[in-house]
Amino acid sequence: MSPLTYILGWPLLGAALVALTPRNYRFVIRTVALFTTLVSMLLAVKMFVQFQTGIATPQFVQKVPWVESLGISYYVGVDGLNVGLVLMGAIVAFAATCMSWEIKTREKEFYFLLLTMISGILGAFASLDIFFLYFFHELALIPTFIMIGVWGRGEEKNYATFQITLYLTIGALLALVGLIVLYIQSGAQTFDMLELTRHIQANPLSVNAQNLIFPFLLFGFGILVSLWPFHTWAPLGYGSAPTPTAMLHAGVLKKFGLYGLLRLAFPLLPDAAHGWLNIIAILCLGNILYVGLVAIRQKQLHMLIGNSSVAHMGFIFLGLASLNLVGVTGAVVIMVAHGFLAALSFGLGGYLFQATGTFEMKEWGGLMKKMPFIGAAFVMAAMAGCGLPGFANFVGEVMVFFAAWKTFPVATIFALWGGLVIGAVYMLRAVRAVAHGPLPGKWAELTDAGLWRKVPFIILLGSLIIFGCVPRLLTDKIRPNAEEIVKMATRTAAPKIEPVTVGLGK
Repeated sequence: MSPLTYILGWPLLGAALVALTPRNYRFVIRTVALFTTLVSMLLAVKMFVQFQTGIATPQFVQKVPWVESLGISYYVGVDGLNVGLVLMGAIVAFAATCMSWEIKTREKEFYFLLLTMISGILGAFASLDIFFLYFFHELALIPTFIMIGVWGRGEEKNYATFQITLYLTIGALLALVGLIVLYIQSGAQTFDMLELTRHIQANPLSVNAQNLIFPFLLFGFGILVSLWPFHTWAPLGYGSAPTPTAMLHAGVLKKFGLYGLLRLAFPLLPDAAHGWLNIIAILCLGNILYVGLVAIRQKQLHMLIGNSSVAHMGFIFLGLASLNLVGVTGAVVIMVAHGFLAALSFGLGGYLFQATGTFEMKEWGGLMKKMPFIGAAFVMAAMAGCGLPGFANFVGEVMVFFAAWKTFPVATIFALWGGLVIGAVYMLRAVRAVAHGPLPGKWAELTDAGLWRKVPFIILLGSLIIFGCVPRLLTDKIRPNAEEIVKMATRTAAPKIEPVTVGLGK
């Protein structure tokens, strides 16, 4: 049995155990959640270390046929595109579970939903079958809506719940339509992504079919990623969500849309993709510049972090739009790095909210004097968000800028300005407002985080620094599959132009 089955199975087992545990056994429920996510994280680390570099074919594979007539199988495995995402997801999952101490009501239900969400996230990134890719994503997405609506915070949590539900449902439906049409038009009669890829390589889809399918996948997955201008659900949704939910969704689940574009849309629909590259480059500037300017105006920390998270998605789209080896590799590195950074930032914001009861940055100031560890971690997170060398974000962003310069020099200049100037402005202003200056008297009794409370922040910071100082741990694993993606996405145009028949196939 593949270790991936255990990695996604332990949280699911934990959810089942929590469901069977009486609700007044609070310590048992929390222990089950921590233990199962810890085991999942350790297994993911072991899997990542044992992953053989230089190999493009999936490793740790397990395939069990399910609906053979439709070509649906439980099929998991990792290659360079998703091995880092599975590792990042498992680490963030444990860190988010550690941060769940803030939940004081309906704990049994919360941990059940949290563990179900974690299992869905890990399953989505480990799946090599399109049906289960989508199934696991929905398994993770539904608990998100419930957790924001029930355990969310702020006066606008109900509005945030409706907004995020509406946007992400529309995005998921658009992506589903695109995937179904892709399955029908390919004529391969399989949901196996590798077999489907081989079939389409041998029998390219017509240009008409590609032009029909690609917009569904681009905007469906794009909405899930918070691509500008379909991003407005994200800052308020994350700001209203309980801390563990925000850490998991902003850090991990949001990468699902990018992973879908990278795994399916660009390599399987190359002719259509090339027609959209300029538009993608323009839209990503909306994330970097417009959302960055919105972040500057924020007075509440959770909204600033939410907009910052959306802005960083622009760098990943810029790397994908460059469609060369360095850009695609850099995009995947940023996906992993941003997962750690977003989880760290929302975790720190949630900790400060629990300690002070507010997100208003004007109410803070000088907190580093009373909370040196939290203050130092916040400064480091801000520096990572600015792309400071030594953190994994720097590696990915530099690769994207070098790659994009060859294709989109003007867009790269604007992106550099947005990342270096706008990003530095709102991050450094947040550091000044939160950590430095005179300490208000009402915070005189604050104390720093204890040893156990420091664990999730140490793990996330350590991950950012390790991959920032030794980036080859990621890039060497990504390279073979990035080369395949670029090769497929830049192949010559499909020779045939046939009518598109959605209902009957090719």
